Amino acid sequence: MTDQTLEAQFEQRFGSPSTHRFFAPGRINLIGEHTDYNGGHVFPCALTFGTHAIARKRDDQRFRFYSLNFEQDGIIEVALDELAYDATHSWANYAKGMITVLQEAGYRIDSGCDILIQGDIPNGAGLSSSASLELVIGVLLDRLYGLEIPRLDLVRFGQQVENRYIGVNSGIMDQFAIGMGKAGAGLLLDCETLDYTYAPLDLTGYTIIIMNTNKRRELADSKYNERRAECETALAYLNQFTPREALGQWTTSEFAKVAWEDERLMRRARHAISENERTLQALAALEAGELTTFGQLMNASHVSLREDYEVTGIELDTLVEAAWEQPGVLGARMTGAGFGGCAIAIVEDEAVDAFKQAVGEHYEARIGYPATFYTATVGDGAREIEREVI
Repeated sequence: MTDQTLEAQFEQRFGSPSTHRFFAPGRINLIGEHTDYNGGHVFPCALTFGTHAIARKRDDQRFRFYSLNFEQDGIIEVALDELAYDATHSWANYAKGMITVLQEAGYRIDSGCDILIQGDIPNGAGLSSSASLELVIGVLLDRLYGLEIPRLDLVRFGQQVENRYIGVNSGIMDQFAIGMGKAGAGLLLDCETLDYTYAPLDLTGYTIIIMNTNKRRELADSKYNERRAECETALAYLNQFTPREALGQWTTSEFAKVAWEDERLMRRARHAISENERTLQALAALEAGELTTFGQLMNASHVSLREDYEVTGIELDTLVEAAWEQPGVLGARMTGAGFGGCAIAIVEDEAVDAFKQAVGEHYEARIGYPATFYTATVGDGAREIEREVI
């Protein structure tokens, strides 16, 4: 949506022009799934679609929020001293949460603001629309109120919104990728230490395709918490042999020497440990220009998520397994929490149209409704963006 269109919407809702525009991307995780809360590595990148926000500071103590994605909610208005979580405020709680967390951290936000939001991340797709909203509000507050927040701190504050304000016990990968992303690069992140490395994504001749199952991830939150608990139990069992702080500190060779009584816990731990190693191998493959190896590691990741971690489901498996059969495909896997949401595939440029048609037809025939396909372009992280000259 252009500046002019957003501006017209802003003036229509709030009665005066905005002064600033901001953007935070969505993200995909190329490999390294369900490793973040197990002290392992992830390899996400920021996208060129995400969440736009335009804003204007107010002279009073009122915040007014409006989303073009949830127009039925109208303007959500709160006072600066009334920022407690309110279920009726739906999406605006993420914005209120960021204000709250920054204030608790000692940053001075002494007046209100009018904020209009427009996002082009599909809801429920697992591309992290909530973290995108948190970070776009974060960079907005940082700029408008002159807070000068170090970017890594802003990333952490976004995670605190999820954990402490919203009540979701998520890791830091989403906020990190969205806050720290760079165009043309993936981001290898050690979720235990927050050490990170940018890795050029030279996919010349190939395109990253996002495949949306169009199934909302109803099971994702409950199964996510269940898997976390299983991994904690598995780690406690392993610690009887060699104490470690996280599953990500184990190697597959060490793991293979342990005798297990509970096969389910064994499979959960095996995924977390092997996926961490696959992620490191994937970085090495990219750095060496070995794209075929990178694709094979993506495929192996999906198999592990399907067989050992059991978080895929028929929709994701149908998409990924159909993708594997198409010519010109380097690799494909689910991305995100699972149980719906999206999968990704790396496809030769000239094969993209045929790929979408073949996979789309197979999916709709088996599942009964269509998938949606997007071309992913790797972009920069959350930022203020220059306004178009009107």
